[in-house]
Amino acid sequence: MSEIIATTVSGKLRGIAADGIATFKGIPYGADTGGRRRFVPPLPAEPWTGIRDATEFGPICPQTGAVAEQALSDQRTIGALPVLPLSEDCLVLNVWTPAIDTAKRPVMVWLHGRGYAAGAGSEGWYDGAALAKRGDVVVITINHRLNVFGYLHLADIGGKDFAGSGVAGLLDAVLALEWVRDNAAAFGGDPGNVTIFGESGGGSKVSTLLAMPSAEGLFHRAIVQSGPGIRGVEAKDATAFSERLLAYLKIAPNELEKLQTLPHAQLTQALATMPASDAPGPMGLVMRGNALRLAPVVDGDYLPEHPFDPVAAPSAAKVPLMIGTNKDEAALFMAGDPRRRRLEEHELIERLKPMLGDRMDEILGVYRKTRPDATPWELFIGISSERTRLGSIQLAERKAAGGPAPVFMYLFTWESDYLGGLFQSCHALEIPFVFNQPDVAPLTGSKANKPQLAASMSDAWVAFARNGDPNHVGLPHWPTYSTASRSTMLFDVPCRVEDDPRREERLVWGGVAVAR
Repeated sequence: MSEIIATTVSGKLRGIAADGIATFKGIPYGADTGGRRRFVPPLPAEPWTGIRDATEFGPICPQTGAVAEQALSDQRTIGALPVLPLSEDCLVLNVWTPAIDTAKRPVMVWLHGRGYAAGAGSEGWYDGAALAKRGDVVVITINHRLNVFGYLHLADIGGKDFAGSGVAGLLDAVLALEWVRDNAAAFGGDPGNVTIFGESGGGSKVSTLLAMPSAEGLFHRAIVQSGPGIRGVEAKDATAFSERLLAYLKIAPNELEKLQTLPHAQLTQALATMPASDAPGPMGLVMRGNALRLAPVVDGDYLPEHPFDPVAAPSAAKVPLMIGTNKDEAALFMAGDPRRRRLEEHELIERLKPMLGDRMDEILGVYRKTRPDATPWELFIGISSERTRLGSIQLAERKAAGGPAPVFMYLFTWESDYLGGLFQSCHALEIPFVFNQPDVAPLTGSKANKPQLAASMSDAWVAFARNGDPNHVGLPHWPTYSTASRSTMLFDVPCRVEDDPRREERLVWGGVAVAR
């Protein structure tokens, strides 16, 4: 292990070189977003003199939940979470690179998950060293504003002084991408070949950046993992939420400056304790948690339109896209259910009726036909997982129809044996394989074929970042996606391609275009 110095446009940084990878952590790309800078577009970080230490992760956006509270449940599945301060001075990023040279490697910028409410680029299973080393790429993860700090829409209450408040978190991401444009070469990267990728909420962030004019040209390829962001939040709905929060805090609409002086903990506490509305949230979903209702707002300016509704945003037309989901997305969220794997038939019906209404018999009948050996619990997981898959298919269709750039679809079907297979092919399970560190999380279990799957997947992500095409020698040929064939890569051991997998299940839901 040795020190290594990089020279950025803002000043020099001291990182650490070890095992063939140079790592720089906690690099400021934006100024403090607290006080009068709360809820407004970010400013670049101030330059510094001398050599700034970049060997420790920086602060994370104020939040509640697992990352802030070191939740034991998460440690048991995804591994230890670093203890980091909560601060509005959180616009920092982390870089892993094989060398400080002029090689012009592809740059891969990761947008973390946990919705728009929580998370950080410093979570352990986002460590970029193994991916950077295997693929000879530069990997970057970022922190940005979240929940109330990133998506509280105040422009229709406070006017132009609060323009951009409903998308501030993604304006942070745009600023980070501008930093990448200006500094990638200093870390051996190519600013003309940048891929943005993310999972869950990170996938939705990628989807939305595809529709933001200020982000156009700052990245050249996009990967959406289990997080199709088809619609943003309507401004009127976002304003109604902001008015409820102001009333709860006893702040008048003409006193928004008071909202900028409250301690950040008071705002996150208000989100946690304010009565939640049952009004539809993003994508028409009823969302019980207030923080989960905060998401990018279609303000007509920074986000002019919904990213992929009714069609793909024009700015997405020339960007190649890879998109996919995991077979059993809902298994992660249902793992704590007291009836897990013991669900009886009558309980299945009771749970599906509110979800499916008068179409329950029709939809359940198809799943019984296509999965004749499935238990009631497995049927519940399968049906509960479909929103993400169907949304990804819809996004892929509209993206393919919206311009010439190719679209590639995948379905992750490999199952973990952790806790007796409880998690199946659950939400987020693909992340350690994408980052080529399949042993980083207990969630991945103990199967001997994990390294083989990690090689197949990380090489596909790297190939896509390098060429806009995920094909490589370790995979069967992966055709582009179209409504004519619906070719889909199934990630398992071995990997294989299938046209229109689970076709009957897709068709029974309706609302997804069918080739004629």
